[in-house]
Amino acid sequence: MDAIAAELGRMLDLPVRSTDRDVEERAAATVAEIFVEKGESTFRELERQAVVTALGEHDGVLVLGGGAVMDPLTEADLAGERVVFLDVSISQAARTLGFIGPTTVINPRAQWLRMMEKRRPVYERVADVVVAVDGKAPSEVVEEILAAL
Repeated sequence: MDAIAAELGRMLDLPVRSTDRDVEERAAATVAEIFVEKGESTFRELERQAVVTALGEHDGVLVLGGGAVMDPLTEADLAGERVVFLDVSISQAARTLGFIGPTTVINPRAQWLRMMEKRRPVYERVADVVVAVDGKAPSEVVEEILAAL
């Protein structure tokens, strides 16, 4: 997803910013470390602050973490913004992410499916554009985004 954001920023000649990177810089820890050491609620508070700050001061491509829009305040903040949901299948997610991260449990595939079952309706409601990314080069995804916007 970072490669897609970078390509989109390049094509639009806009800066790219990630709220996960903002959280990591502020906390001086990785997202995984925050989850493990301080818990998800602490991460979500930091994420919320990062989103509010970025929406207020960043004029470019903004990459949100996958759970950011699950906060109703963030969902409301995104109203009127151009939002793209990059839709990825479980098989692609397994290859890309390897199901290694702060939310990995004994059965990461089942957890991912449950998570997406909850998140997908919100992603689709918030998004102006939904682009399936499986099997596509970042440039192909960006072309679809630009055509849709």
